[in-house]
Parts: sequence; structure tokens; C-alpha cells
Amino acid sequence: MITRRQANSALLSTMVAASVPELAAAAPQARKLPPPQTDGGKPLMQALKARHSSREFADRALPAQVLSNLLWAAWGINRPESGLRTAPSARTAMDVDLYLAMANGVWIYDPKAHRLLPHMPDDLRAETTLGQDFVKTAPLDIVYVSDAARMGKPSPTERALTGVADSAVIAQNVYLFCASEGLATVLRGSVPAERLAKRLGMAATQAIYFAQSVGYPRG
Repeated sequence: MITRRQANSALLSTMVAASVPELAAAAPQARKLPPPQTDGGKPLMQALKARHSSREFADRALPAQVLSNLLWAAWGINRPESGLRTAPSARTAMDVDLYLAMANGVWIYDPKAHRLLPHMPDDLRAETTLGQDFVKTAPLDIVYVSDAARMGKPSPTERALTGVADSAVIAQNVYLFCASEGLATVLRGSVPAERLAKRLGMAATQAIYFAQSVGYPRG
């Protein structure tokens, strides 16, 4: 004869065992990216000459290595001893997070571990624009999110200037990488910022300033 405590314990164990597979399926794991390849590419002047915006994308996913290289070039750590990045940040606030809208959901780039953190499973690419059809066909739409909580106590003007400037310099890194690698990209200001922020469940201190589509050129 088993005691009530033993029965409760057995029931709890059964419930946990049954729920674990479901929890694992419902909670995607962080994705470790391949180490970035930091050698090669076009010389700077050639990349600048080739830099341009494109609004036509092939329906083809970016390989993991290309995505790794792209994100490191955009906002990765290039000085491990200090943790500083490939793009400057006003007052070293590091206020910008890169939200990556892809077919398999929305992810956040973690520069410190060079990995992708799952944010939500929905495909929100079409929701990052105000009516630009090409956005939904690009394999990657980067949403630039600035968090004022990392700036101390900025004024509204300082908050906006810092967020815009820090996002813009990262976006230029993306442009130069794409020019070097033969990828298509375009920076977009036509973003439904408030609606998208609500959809992504952002805090009041966070603000969206731009989005940027990236992929292989069509044709």
C-alpha cells in the first residue's frame, strides 16, 4: 500500500515526464552560429563602389555561414578583450538589438555568444513594412530596435538621435557586407513601428527605427 505522499509524487513525476516533450517542442532552443569568416571579401573601395539598394529578392534562404558572417559584420564583437563591436555606439550604450524576421520565426542576434535567440515562431516578414510587397520574399528582414534603458536617462531628443544614429551605422555595415558578397539589400524607413513593437511584445523603453531586407538578388 502506498502513502498519499508517494502517490502524489508518482503522479507529479508522470505529469512532468509527459509534459517535457511538449515543452521542448514549444520552446525553440538558441541557435549557435558558425564562427564568422573574417578574412576575404572585396577591398573597401570596391565594396563602396558596388554598394546600392535593391528591392528584388530571390526566394532562397541564407546559408548559416553567410548569416553568421553578415551578423558579425553588422554588429559583432571585433575586440574580444573589450567587447566592442564592428559599429560604433554613442556613449558606448550598445542600445541596438537586431531582431531577425525570417520564415522560421523571429530571432534576436546575441553578439556576445554569436548565436540566435528565439523570440517568437511567427513569420512576421510581411508585417515589417507599410505595403512593400518585396519584403515578404526577402529571406531576412532585420528590425533595428533601440533600448533607451541602456542610455541612462536620455531626453526624448537624445533617445531618438542615439537610436537612429546607432541603427544607421550598423545598417551601413550590412550594406558593405552585401556589396562585398553579391547580396541584395535595402534599408527601409517605411516600418509600422508602433504596431510592430506591440506585435513583438516590446517594452516601453524600446523603439523601432528601421528595417532592412537582405537576400540573394532575383534573376
